Amino acid sequence: MIRPFNRTRNVGIDLGTANTLIYIAGKGTVLSEPSIVAIDVNTGKLVEAGQEAHRMLGRTPGNIRTIRPLRDGVIADFDATELMIKSFIEKGNEGKRLMAPRLVVGIPSGVTGVERRALRDAALVGAHEVYLIDEPMAAAIGAGLPVVEPVGTMIVDIGGGTTEVAVISLRGIVICESLRVAGDEFDDAIRRYMKKAHSLLIGERTAEEAKIRLAYAFPSDEHDSASLEVRGLHLTSGLPRSVAISGGEVREALGESLSMIVDLIKRTLERTPPELASDIAERGIMLAGGGARLGGLSDLVAHETGIPTHLAENPLECVVLGCARVLEDYARLGRVLETQEQLRISLG
Repeated sequence: MIRPFNRTRNVGIDLGTANTLIYIAGKGTVLSEPSIVAIDVNTGKLVEAGQEAHRMLGRTPGNIRTIRPLRDGVIADFDATELMIKSFIEKGNEGKRLMAPRLVVGIPSGVTGVERRALRDAALVGAHEVYLIDEPMAAAIGAGLPVVEPVGTMIVDIGGGTTEVAVISLRGIVICESLRVAGDEFDDAIRRYMKKAHSLLIGERTAEEAKIRLAYAFPSDEHDSASLEVRGLHLTSGLPRSVAISGGEVREALGESLSMIVDLIKRTLERTPPELASDIAERGIMLAGGGARLGGLSDLVAHETGIPTHLAENPLECVVLGCARVLEDYARLGRVLETQEQLRISLG
């Protein structure tokens, strides 16, 4: 059985492929930074983490390597993940070490037991105890959905590496489907399009900027006609070149990825028990996660499913806010951690 939480030590973490967010009890969300580290390859020591490391992408000397420690929601580099978590917790606590905190960490629901253990062990570098919560559940709580009630709700959590669609009722996940297509794939799709259509190689940051400034999921003359000048390396000449691209081109580049996400939502709806499906049709679908901020996405999902679709108030923060609410309202929400507690005991 989980012991009651001491709020002064509680920390919630959304350890995402693209971004990591940290909540400290009594302080709120204290950190939201890219999940990137810069490592000195000669010493193995951390040079920078988060936003400062993100600024170094594509600009590092030979002895510095920028690393994304997580891929598709799971650990790709264990040592780098440990360094990042420790650095972020200290940064979020104003540079001070947080003594023996309890952590609640959001993780993708589809990860294996081995992957769960790796995430737990990496988080233990900054904690005495670690509890895991499935990200769709955390996102639903953070978005304000009535997860404890006998009513069906649907959450679509679009992160950096993974999209998860879950139907929730009575503190439990009834159905969950996942897809390793999300925000990072949007960036990659834009890079592939620029290479194929314009023979231009562009970097991660350039693709991300094009996504933020131009991407709109639903057809719109206003957004399709918008344009942006992007710079990259021309494949034929080998020289730097600028090319103007339109919002319509970006929507075309994202078409396949968006279709896969919509199909995932439809498949989940098809598997949903009738009574819960009726609840969802009445209450609507909730979009959360950093990838859900893509313009026009709620319109696209509503058009394709025929169900009202809403964007959470703070989509990027839904998972970490869900972790926070479990910490602060354990009497009502703590049961969502019970299966993770059993895992913690079996692994400990």
